[in-house]
Amino acid sequence: MRKKFFLIHCLIAGIVLISCSQKEKFDTIIRNGMIYDGNGGEPYKGDIGINADTIAFIGDLSNASAKNEVDAKGNAVAPGFIDTHSHHAGSSLFQHRDLIAAVSQGITTIIIGQDGGSNFPLSDFYKKLNDTSVAVNIGSYSGHNALRGSVLGKDYKRFATQQEIDKMKILLQQDMEAGAFGLSTGLEYDPGIYSSNDEILQLAKVVTPFGGRYISHIRSEDRYFWKAIDEVITIGKEAKIPVQVSHIKLAMHNIWGKADSLLALFDAARKSGIDITADIYPYAFWNSTIKVLFPNRNFNDEKEADLILKEITLPEDIILGSYEVNPAYAGKSLAEIAKLENKTPARMLVELIARIDEWENKNGRECQENIMATSMSEADIIKLMQWPHTNICSDGSSVGTHPRGYGAFTRVLGKYVNKEKALTMQQAIHKMTGLSAQQMGIKKRGLIKTGYFADLVIFNPETVSDEATVAEPHKLSEGIETVLVNGKIVFENKKTTELYPGKIIKRQSQN
Repeated sequence: MRKKFFLIHCLIAGIVLISCSQKEKFDTIIRNGMIYDGNGGEPYKGDIGINADTIAFIGDLSNASAKNEVDAKGNAVAPGFIDTHSHHAGSSLFQHRDLIAAVSQGITTIIIGQDGGSNFPLSDFYKKLNDTSVAVNIGSYSGHNALRGSVLGKDYKRFATQQEIDKMKILLQQDMEAGAFGLSTGLEYDPGIYSSNDEILQLAKVVTPFGGRYISHIRSEDRYFWKAIDEVITIGKEAKIPVQVSHIKLAMHNIWGKADSLLALFDAARKSGIDITADIYPYAFWNSTIKVLFPNRNFNDEKEADLILKEITLPEDIILGSYEVNPAYAGKSLAEIAKLENKTPARMLVELIARIDEWENKNGRECQENIMATSMSEADIIKLMQWPHTNICSDGSSVGTHPRGYGAFTRVLGKYVNKEKALTMQQAIHKMTGLSAQQMGIKKRGLIKTGYFADLVIFNPETVSDEATVAEPHKLSEGIETVLVNGKIVFENKKTTELYPGKIIKRQSQN
């Protein structure tokens, strides 16, 4: 009996010794990293083991092996950045599946359908995305302007009837059933600018039973700013859903310095039970259509133009990104163009818009035009960025003329962390990852945590910086070494890898 017990004991001990002598194996190991886990805490040294698309182990993997080994060389290893307000999935998405504008700045997940514009119906877009994957994960809102355009067509310069609102509700419900995160609005743009507060509130209430949310390019970021803020807070209160202010800004000279007042309103709303948040991009100038400068659509009013050029932005601070009417004007300021034509800046502004209308009537299609205009102060940007409930976004596109499309996230790290010291590195990363996932309700992303998807970015925290400028808006950032999406490397050595492991990200209940 003793001999039998001894033999069994020896057998068990042998099995244990054999198993200990065999190295644990992973598909990929990232070694020698300084891990910022996305929670906002201090970084720590460690290795990360990945199996398939999932983080399987975090810690010391010196005795483990993998098919693929990545040496982080002491650089920062962070969760892949989540862009909660993106336009990177434009019309050329399936022709440029590598999304280099996003991955080259560490973005691994983008949330589209912003400013009221979305792919409609969303189910068709998701089917196409499922058949032809891209390099990053993509989720979407349902856009109010897309819904309104589908129902009202060209007759949109008015309030919608109740019957028309009911039709929009049905379309929105279909998008929610397809997995939309909620409703987005772009209330400074056509056709949404003509909607009533009640129309938006009724639609917002459609997403409530789905556990959805509301994100808004609010009705005004300048003249009627406080009224617009009141509207978004009211929607959160009445619809009982989380609400987010897109690319938060104080974009008028006489409201500069009022960031504290704005944040006091937000904090009071949150204290009353309204889940209000914001996202922000790190630039003092914005990019949009030239017509957005005229909220009352009185484009031929020179007095209004003169007010715009004194209170909103200055003639030298308006740069034409593109202007199909006269492509030679692209890259020039309104002040320069006015001087060329020997006109006052106000007169020139009115005429530039009139020429767009004439061109569109002649050619029977929309004229390609956009401007970049400086309207914000750095002091306000920093205060809004520091608010605990503000996450980072790009509001950028892969083909746009604003450098944010290629440089928003790296600009935060290079400028606002390393130079301005407005945020610590761990705070900034939290605002790009864990906080973004939390506010969006995205499961198993945004943190470096066992069982989470292996969306990761390795970067040099000392050299990371944006290089894109107005003159060179598509210049790649410095310091981003390697980017993984769902366990696959999609960017390294300043090049994409032609792998497309991105997944469709749906609302939390459907992830």
